[in-house]
Amino acid sequence: MNYRVQPTAQVDETAEIGAGSSVWELAQIREKARLGEGCVVGRGAYIGTGVRIGDNVKIQNYALVYEPAELADGVFVGPAVVLTNDHNPRSVDPEGNQKRGGDWEAVGVTVAEGASLGARSVCVAPVRIGRWAMVAAGAVVTKDVPDFALVVGVPARRVGWVGRTGVKLVERAGEDGVWECPRTGELYRETADGTLVEATEAG
Repeated sequence: MNYRVQPTAQVDETAEIGAGSSVWELAQIREKARLGEGCVVGRGAYIGTGVRIGDNVKIQNYALVYEPAELADGVFVGPAVVLTNDHNPRSVDPEGNQKRGGDWEAVGVTVAEGASLGARSVCVAPVRIGRWAMVAAGAVVTKDVPDFALVVGVPARRVGWVGRTGVKLVERAGEDGVWECPRTGELYRETADGTLVEATEAG
């Protein structure tokens, strides 16, 4: 076994765990879930049936990742984050009968490469979190988040842009729509449709 699982964790025998990954105390990984290489699943975290997780993903303590969520490479999921999977949740049907697994259709949260979800944030499925975006702690995401967007609040709204380092970008003086990372100097360009791309992508 080329990964580490603590004795109190529950990992289903059909789950796939990539090389170099660690699953800590009381975490639960359900049937046919797949974790890539170099992942960390914190204490008490839950990974639902069939969830797909890329390489080098960090899922912090007590985060709940319900199926059919998909997390790309390099995603950060903070402590107690919740990724929901039912847009119209009910315990019972209109006749009062308890709903079972086949009585509702699961919808998922998709988190793209490098994105970060702050502590206790909630992503209400179906929703997509864009590449390298950042969701602030405690935010409730109810609509798609663009690449590189910084969103805060309830419901979450964009308040700025962040680069790959996670630092908030600043607009370059005299250059409309050009944003710079104060840490690395990397440039980004805001397009006509209000999205942000790395300068190398913009040409």
